[in-house]
Amino acid sequence: MGRIEVKRIAEPDEKRAFVDKGYADVFNFEDGTVGRAVFEPGWRWSEHVKPLAGTDSCQAAHACYVVAGRMHLVTDEGEETDVGPGDLVFISPGHDAWVLGDEPCVMLDFSGMGDYARRAETVTQPSP
Repeated sequence: MGRIEVKRIAEPDEKRAFVDKGYADVFNFEDGTVGRAVFEPGWRWSEHVKPLAGTDSCQAAHACYVVAGRMHLVTDEGEETDVGPGDLVFISPGHDAWVLGDEPCVMLDFSGMGDYARRAETVTQPSP
């Protein structure tokens, strides 16, 4: 049987602060998680999320819509691009990213927020 779940952007189920310079609002639905991340000027994954994740690069896959601001993305293999308002972007695991300019970058993430910016010791591990 079908269902509809509605959440208000101003009322996240969880707010996860980065080490500094931003946060992620997390919305948990029965069939998945959606996040709204606010990356402030000067934010860089390798400085502001890496200490929480405990990995050398971001290991989450992201399917995002950029609402505002600009971000530079670089994969572990060296592929690079910039994204900005109105862009849809898929980012594979194994990347770094940083905000460009003096405006916060705001993204809606439809796939990679389940454990994003959660301390490594609290990340849900799959069952064997």
